[in-house]
Amino acid sequence: MQVTETTSEGLKREFQVLLPANELEDRLNTELSNIKGKVQIKGFRPGKVPVAHLRKVYGKSVMADVLQNAVNEANQQIVTDKGLRLALEPQIEFPKDEEQTIIERALDAKGDLAFKVKLEVLPSFELADLSDVSIKKLVLKPSDEEVNETLERMAKDSRSFEPREEGAEAQSGDRVTIDFVGRIDGTEFEGGKGEDVDLELGSNTFIPGFEDQLVGAKVGDSRLVKVAFPADYQAEQLAGKDAEFDVTVKAVAAPGETKIDDELAKRFGMDDLEKLKEAVSKAVGSDYEAQSRRKLKKELLDALDGKYAFDLPPSLVHQEFAAVWAQVEQDLKTRGKTFEDEGTTEEASQAEYRKIAERRVRLGLVLAQVGETADIKVSDDEVNQALFARIRQFPGQEKQVYDFYRNNPQALAELRAPLFEEKVVDHVLGQVQVVEEPVSKEALFAEDDEADAVTGGAATDEKPSESNNEAAADKAAG
Repeated sequence: MQVTETTSEGLKREFQVLLPANELEDRLNTELSNIKGKVQIKGFRPGKVPVAHLRKVYGKSVMADVLQNAVNEANQQIVTDKGLRLALEPQIEFPKDEEQTIIERALDAKGDLAFKVKLEVLPSFELADLSDVSIKKLVLKPSDEEVNETLERMAKDSRSFEPREEGAEAQSGDRVTIDFVGRIDGTEFEGGKGEDVDLELGSNTFIPGFEDQLVGAKVGDSRLVKVAFPADYQAEQLAGKDAEFDVTVKAVAAPGETKIDDELAKRFGMDDLEKLKEAVSKAVGSDYEAQSRRKLKKELLDALDGKYAFDLPPSLVHQEFAAVWAQVEQDLKTRGKTFEDEGTTEEASQAEYRKIAERRVRLGLVLAQVGETADIKVSDDEVNQALFARIRQFPGQEKQVYDFYRNNPQALAELRAPLFEEKVVDHVLGQVQVVEEPVSKEALFAEDDEADAVTGGAATDEKPSESNNEAAADKAAG
C-alpha cells in the first residue's frame, strides 16, 4: 500500500492511497484460504474446496471485505504514522467519473484501488496561564420574607375548597367545575373541549379573559365566553384567532382558610413548621446557588475564551452552527415571529450565531484538553446516577428510557459529557481567583445580554427564571 500526503493546509490534510492490483490479489487469496475450511459446498468435502472454485462462488463478496479493510487500514495507518488527532471521521473520495469503474475492476482484482483520504485535524495549542484571572461569585442567601412568601404559596396551593350555598355567584378566587366546548368560526377545534374541569378564577390558567367572564356565574348557568388567543400562543393554528366557548358551570366552591402552621408542615411530610421553614430555606438557597454557579461558569468561560486564539476545524464549526441555527429557527416558528420582528435580519443573525458556534467549538476543545491534561475521568457510577436521574423524569416509562440509553452509546455519551464538563470547570476554578460578591435577587437573575452564554458542549444553555420560589416549594415538599 502506497500512501502519499498531497495537501497540508491549516487543519486540512489530503492523502493519495494506492493499493496495486497484485496486492489486492494476494489479500483476496489469503482471505479465500482462511474461509476454505469453514464453508460447505455441495460435492466437496470440508476443507477440500479448490481456491479457484471458492473464488468463483465467493470472490466478489470476499473482495468487497478486502477493499473495506484496506480503506480502514489506510485510515488507521495515516493517523498512526502522522500522529494526527482527527476532528471528524475521514472522508474517502475516488476520482470523479471513475469511481464505479475503479471499484468494479478492484472487485475483480483486475485494477489498482486508488482513492483520496481527506482529513480535518484538531488544532495544537498550549494551555494558558490563568493565575491573573479573577472572577466574581454572586452570593445571595434566602431572606425570611422569601421563605414566608413560599410558605404562603404552599398554603394557598394546598388549601381545601368548600361548595358555596345553592344559588351563590362565583367570585374571583373561587374554584368552578365546568364543561366547555370551543369553536372558531363555528367549528370545534382540537383541544377545545373539556368535561369536569376545575378552574380557579383569577389564576390566569386559561386564555386571557376566559376566567373573568365566569365571575358571577351560578351552578347550572350556561355562558358564551368570547376570547382571542394570544398572537404568540403555542398552538400555531390557534394563535391570534377569535374563539367562542359554550361553558356550563357544574359546581362553585369557595377557598378555605390558608394557615401557616404545624398542620401545613405535616401535609408536606414535615414534623412541624420550623422543619418546613428549614426545608424551604434550603430549597430556595439551592436554587440561588445553582444560578450563581451558572453565572460563575459563564464568566469563567468568557475569561477562557479571551485567552485562546487558534484555527478551528471548519467541519466542527459547521456542525455546531447547524445545530444552533436549527434551534433559532424552531424558536421563531414556535413563537410565530420573524427576524424582522426581532429587529434584525436573517443574515445578521447568522453572523451572530456563527460566532456563538465558533465559541462553542473553541471552548469545547480547550476544556477537552484541560480534562485530558489533568486526567479527569467520569466514573461509570457517576454516569449511572445521571441515567437514573434522567429515568425519574419519565414516570411509567422507566424501562423504555433505560433500554434506550443502554442500547444507544451516543445518548449515553451525551449524559457523560456534562459530567465531564462540570469536573473540568471545577478544576479550572481552582486555578483562578474567585471573589464572592453579595447581590440582590434581581442582580442574580438578570439575564445576560449575549445570545449567549451558550457554548454547547462548553456551558449551559439554561435560561434562569426569577420566579424560582415556586420550584423551591416543590423541592421542599418532595
